Amino acid sequence: MDIQRLIDRAEIADALTRYTLAVDTGDWDALDTVFTSDAAIDYSESGGTVGAFPEVKAWLAEMLPAFSSRRLHTVGQISYAFSDSGDEAEIVAYFDNPMVISDGSDGERVVEVGGLYRHTFVRTPQGWRSRKLHEEVTWTRGF
Repeated sequence: MDIQRLIDRAEIADALTRYTLAVDTGDWDALDTVFTSDAAIDYSESGGTVGAFPEVKAWLAEMLPAFSSRRLHTVGQISYAFSDSGDEAEIVAYFDNPMVISDGSDGERVVEVGGLYRHTFVRTPQGWRSRKLHEEVTWTRGF
C-alpha cells in the first residue's frame, strides 16, 4: 500500500467521524463537509427517508431532534475498496447508535440501532465526499 492510499483511507475515516459528530451534536451544516451536494441517501431501513442530500439534511434537522434528545455513534471496522483510478471508493463501516428517547411517561429510555454504513466516496477538490449512503440496519434494541 502506498502513502497516497494511506492518506486517502485516513481522510475517508475523518469524513466518517465528521458525519457521526454532525448527527450526534445536531451540527447539520457540518454534513456539507461529508456529502457531495447531489448525494443520494437512504435511511429507509431504520424508518427514515430516502432522497437527495439537501432534502435529507433538512429532514434530519427537523426529525432527529424530535425523535431523540441525545445520540452517540460508534464506528468500528471500515472496509475500503478503491476503484482502479483511485478516485472512488466503496466503503462499509460498522456502526452502533444508541439514542435517548422519551418513554412516554415523563422519563427516558435508550434505544439502539446497529448496522453497516455503505458509502460511495469520491475524491473532490474539497477532499473525499460521500456521493451515496445506504444505512443497512442489522439489529435494533429497545424499540
